[in-house]
Amino acid sequence: MSTASAASPSPSAPPTAPPPAGTSGRPPRGPLPWRIRFAFLSLIWGFSFLFMKVGTDGFAPFQVTLGRLVFGTAVLAVAMAVKRERLPRGARTWAHLTVAAFFLNALPFSLFAYSELTIPSTLAGICNATSPLWGMALSLVALSEDRPTRLRCAGLGLGFLGVLTVLGAWQGFHGLDARGTAMALLASLSYPVGWIYVRRTLAGSTASHLSLTGGQLLLATVQLAVVTPVFTSAPDHFALVPLLAVAALGALGTGLAMLVQYGLVAEVGPTTAQMVTYFVPIIATAAGVAVLGERLTWSTPVGAVVVLAGAALTQARPGGRGRPARSAAAHEPEREPVHEPEDGIPKHGIPEHGTPERGTLAAAEPAPAARAQT
Repeated sequence: MSTASAASPSPSAPPTAPPPAGTSGRPPRGPLPWRIRFAFLSLIWGFSFLFMKVGTDGFAPFQVTLGRLVFGTAVLAVAMAVKRERLPRGARTWAHLTVAAFFLNALPFSLFAYSELTIPSTLAGICNATSPLWGMALSLVALSEDRPTRLRCAGLGLGFLGVLTVLGAWQGFHGLDARGTAMALLASLSYPVGWIYVRRTLAGSTASHLSLTGGQLLLATVQLAVVTPVFTSAPDHFALVPLLAVAALGALGTGLAMLVQYGLVAEVGPTTAQMVTYFVPIIATAAGVAVLGERLTWSTPVGAVVVLAGAALTQARPGGRGRPARSAAAHEPEREPVHEPEDGIPKHGIPEHGTPERGTLAAAEPAPAARAQT
């Protein structure tokens, strides 16, 4: 979301300190192999749509979103306390974070939760995969340095053809809830709007990724805390399963997922880390069918594959521009400096998520074109 995923050079994030003498200069490795953490991130973001569906069985959508943000913010608060990080300073930074929190968290999280009242979680997960398509279309308008290529334009057209396939356009969208589907698509559109805003306003911030993301989620929590009592009433009781689903959605799918994604980007680079975006709808579909018993027609998986193929083409770069030289060791994953993101978006906090799932400033990493998270 977090994600959270267009490509052209722009101001880089603060440079990293030089490695101590005698070290190789390689990014620090996590406690687990990066492929295991990659798989975990794919799973948790894919299951986020299932968690939202289960959460709305016991709570109003705004309450699900508020709970998600509370649990996610709590995880980041603990991480900041352990690392002795402080929240960012400066009224200007907080003003920009307020806008980012709305477009990358409060709005898309709420729209996805409302959409799943009337559409299956499988469809919501596939709609989330259209973020790279929206991102490319918007970047061509809003970012003058992004130049369209035939391949990327072909990917854009192919991706939206996949959306029409998923929705069963040849059947007149029969049996489809238009309102819920529109909400899910608007949620996926909100992510690249937020990414582009972040790219234009926070690229030069000297605050740490964790600090900025912590502030962003805190502001999104405040926004939902203000809105939720106005549109909902307090629940009569707290059903255990929906409550656990909301807790998992926030603590795992928003808080922990962001921390895991940071480690992935630092170790294997944004190009490899953003590939998680293409696994999320697959896992969301599998979870919805296997766990929730949602019905699956042939057009859903076929359309999803077309969407993902189009999204991949929108990320294509002519001649491998901006790619680093390959590591001498064949088994080493491709690495890219975290402080010089290929998409020009500062890796300040994460999409649910990104994100998808992406959903935080760091989730904005697979570019105005990728997230993951719902």
